[in-house]
Amino acid sequence: MSQRRAEAFGQPLVPHVSHTIPFMTLYPKIVSTLLFPLHEHFKGHDTPGILRELERSQWYSQDHLADLQMARLRNMLVAVSNSVPFYRKHFRANGLTIADFVTRDGLNALPLIDKNVIRSNFDEWKAEDGGALARHSTSGSSGEPLSFLLGSHRISFDIAAKWRATRWWDVDIGDREMVLWSSPLEIGAQDRLRALRDRLFRSRLVPARDLSPDRIDRILADIRTFRPRMLFGYPSALSRIAFRARERSLRMDDVGIRVAFCTSEVLRPEWREAIGQVFGCGVANEYGARDAGFIARECQHGGLHVTAEEVIVEVVDDDGKRLQPGTEGDIVITNFAGPEFPFIRYRTGDRGVLSDARCACGRGLPLIQSISGRTNDGLVAADGSWVHGSAINHALRELRDLEAYRIVQESRQYIRITLATRTPLPDAVRSALTRHVHTLLGASVQVEIAQLPEIPPEPNGKFRHIICNVERGQSEPTDNVGAQENL
Repeated sequence: MSQRRAEAFGQPLVPHVSHTIPFMTLYPKIVSTLLFPLHEHFKGHDTPGILRELERSQWYSQDHLADLQMARLRNMLVAVSNSVPFYRKHFRANGLTIADFVTRDGLNALPLIDKNVIRSNFDEWKAEDGGALARHSTSGSSGEPLSFLLGSHRISFDIAAKWRATRWWDVDIGDREMVLWSSPLEIGAQDRLRALRDRLFRSRLVPARDLSPDRIDRILADIRTFRPRMLFGYPSALSRIAFRARERSLRMDDVGIRVAFCTSEVLRPEWREAIGQVFGCGVANEYGARDAGFIARECQHGGLHVTAEEVIVEVVDDDGKRLQPGTEGDIVITNFAGPEFPFIRYRTGDRGVLSDARCACGRGLPLIQSISGRTNDGLVAADGSWVHGSAINHALRELRDLEAYRIVQESRQYIRITLATRTPLPDAVRSALTRHVHTLLGASVQVEIAQLPEIPPEPNGKFRHIICNVERGQSEPTDNVGAQENL
């Protein structure tokens, strides 16, 4: 779920440089004002100029930002209705003109799209006057990889938005950064040029795979030596490192870490608490995707701010009807920055809740109240009905000393819940959890609850809380022996 690493935020191998050297206290300023802008210039990106605009516009009023969004939406729709075959046909077939898009409600005249729609219409998705575009792809962690095209302005906007949100935490490009990441799209792309660039920007990659206790101990030692100002990565990986430090009674809050940016997974409350407490730092949730763009990041006041200058975020129900703030639904993104290969009313595959509150930081950027998980993170009840994962996630988050959990469903009649907790699970808690599952899925469902010292992530390094191997509407097998054997 979230935004994957932008090109400019690389992952290097760099030596530790003492904070006591006066020159190095100026180094982030040199990188952010000279080296990184030069880097972006040579890549044909207008990132620094966009950043300057974003640092002004974040303080606009909500009404001013809404007007800015609509102006950019209309400009983008003019471009796609003229130059993108798919949307040109849609506008003509439905008699649409730009005059139909005076308010956000005008978006209802445009179809909701997803990965399958883009794949099926790929040749009609690129603007005829789009020029040279770079091919990108999603990691396919949801089982649905997507190839798509991006122009330099769209890439620049994503990097600038990330850069702005990084500065909210008093850190900048050039401050030491440790990245826990496992995407083969980034790890496999390392070369000498990238390594040199990343050495200059002082960001170190730590592959978030095979996190055995011994390897985590080495990572903890590396953190103490490297002394990063910020961490970035999967919250499941960062929390496992924090839990290991806590287990060893190892103090890490004196290293100098200011913030841990968590992305690509739902940031569980127990993970947030462990990361912040062990490292003595702020914890910032981030939401975005390679395809949809840099959507939101959390500020120091706890507001998960939408990059409103680039995207409109909608939350819709299963039928595509827009939901009001405070109601959970499917997240839909419209990105203004890339008309060459547009993402308009694009289903991200995530679920969340919008907020109509105003953050205490004073920024006018709208807020996402919460990200609940993937739309396909759910379970199939005994009667065949679909139950979204949030219905059971909320119950599990209340368990004491919970470090991680995984729910696997192989049939309508069998579910296994594996918990990693620091203390034994009382019988009363087991019974209450079983009753909750029966309420959700049916009294006939067999519930097995197990405890393990730790629960490993998937091979790609990400952590899946819910794994449902039962298709909606699938007929019920005659028994559940096979399901238990597979577990």
